[in-house]
Amino acid sequence: MRRLFGSVRARATLAATAVVAVALVAAGAVVLLSLRSNLAGQADTAADSAARNVATQIAQGVPYRELDLDGDHPVQVVDRDGRVLAVSEDLEAISGTGAPDVTPVSSPDTGRDDDEDAPEVGEVGEVGEITWHGQGRATVDGESVAYRFAQVEVTDRSDRTVRVYAGASLQAQQDAVHTAATVMLIGLPVLLAVVAWVTWAVTRRALRPVEAIRQEMAAITASEDLARRVPVPDTHDEVARLARTTNETLAALETSVERQRRFVADASHELRSPIASLRTQLEVAAAHPELLDLDGAVEDTVRLQHLAADLLLLARLDAGERGAGARVELAALARERAAGRAGVTVRADAVEVTGSRGQLERVLDNLLDNAGRHARSEVVVTVRRDGDRDAVVEVGDDGDGVPAADRERIFERFVRLDEARARDDGGAGLGLAIARDVAARHGGTLTVRDAPAGGALFELRLPIA
Repeated sequence: MRRLFGSVRARATLAATAVVAVALVAAGAVVLLSLRSNLAGQADTAADSAARNVATQIAQGVPYRELDLDGDHPVQVVDRDGRVLAVSEDLEAISGTGAPDVTPVSSPDTGRDDDEDAPEVGEVGEVGEITWHGQGRATVDGESVAYRFAQVEVTDRSDRTVRVYAGASLQAQQDAVHTAATVMLIGLPVLLAVVAWVTWAVTRRALRPVEAIRQEMAAITASEDLARRVPVPDTHDEVARLARTTNETLAALETSVERQRRFVADASHELRSPIASLRTQLEVAAAHPELLDLDGAVEDTVRLQHLAADLLLLARLDAGERGAGARVELAALARERAAGRAGVTVRADAVEVTGSRGQLERVLDNLLDNAGRHARSEVVVTVRRDGDRDAVVEVGDDGDGVPAADRERIFERFVRLDEARARDDGGAGLGLAIARDVAARHGGTLTVRDAPAGGALFELRLPIA
C-alpha cells in the first residue's frame, strides 16, 4: 500500500480526484443555493400577485365575505387589532403571519354598503406596497406545506387599514432541490470514479517513457556501460527534454571517465621511465658504488617530483578547485618569474586580477619554460590592459612557432609535438594543459598564435579585479 501511494501516478490520481471533488461539491452547493433562491423568488412573486389581487378587491369595496380568494394560495385578511376578517377556503391552520387564527369574525363592521360612515359610491381605497416577506406553514384541506408569505396593507372604502397575507407553496422548490441534491449525490461518486480512472490511465501513459528511462539507467548502472543511452520519446514535452538531458549527462560522464582512464594510463607511462631509470641507477650503485651517477639520480628524482606536483594540480583542477580571491599584480608577478632567466625581456604595465597567486605563478612558469625550450635567442613577456575589462599577458619567442593545425592539440594532456626533445628536457606534456585549466578556473582564456618575431605567442587573458 505504501509503495502504491508513493508513486507519482497514484499521487497525481488522488490529487486530481480531490481537486475535482472539491470543485464539484462547491459547484453543487452554489447550484443548489441558486436554485433555492430562484425558486424562492418565484414563490415571492406569486405570493405578491395573490396578495395584490385580494388587496385590490378590498380597495374596490368588495365585501370581505364575498372576496374572490384564489384556492391555490392561502389568504388571510387581518385588521390592525389582529382580528381575522377573511381567509381562503379550506384553510385549516397557518403559521408565520403573526395571526394564527383562521376563523373570520362573525359580523365584521366593514364592507357593508349601508354603513352610515361609508364613503360615497365610486370612491376606492388605497393599496400599499409589499411590506414583508416571510416563510411559514399552512394546512389546506388536510395537507400541511411550507409557504412563502407576502404582506400588503390596504385601505378599504370605510377608510380602515387592513393587512392581507397571501402565500405561495414551496413544495416545488423543495422537490426541485431534493431532486437536484439526489442527482448530485448519485452522480458525484460516478464522476469521481471516471476522473480517477482517466487520470490513472493518462498518467500511466505519460509516465511510460519515464519508466523506460529508469529501466535503462538501472541497466547502465548494472553494466557500467556508459556508451548506452536512454530512449528519447518522439514528443516535445518535459519527458523528452529529460531524456535528452540524461543522454547529454551520460555523454559527459563517458567523456570524463574516458579522459580519466587515459590520464591514468598516460601518467603511468610517464612515471614508468624516470622510476625505471632511478631504479637502474640505484641497483648499479648497490652493486658498484663507484659507478653511482648521483647527478642523474637527483635529476630523475626532481623530474618525478615535478610530475607528481603536476598530476596533483590537475587532479585538484578536475575536482573544480577555483582560484582564491586574492588580488595579484601581474606586472610584478611577471618580473618575479622572469628574474634569472636568460634572454627574457619583460614589458609590463601595472594591472591587477583576482585569483590564486600560486596558480598564476605556475601558469607563467609553464609559459616561460615552454618559450625557453623553443626560443632561439629571445623571449618577450608583455603585460597590458585591454580596455576596462581584461588583463592580457603575452609570452612570445622567436622559435619555429606552432603549426595552425596543432594550436589546440598542444593544450591536451601529455601531448608533445617534439617527443624526443620534450623527454630530453624533462617535459611530460602537462605544462600547457595546466596553464589553460588554471586560466579557465580564473574566468579567462589561453590561446596561441604567431609571434611578431616568427615564433609562438601565447596570450593569457584574465578579467581585471
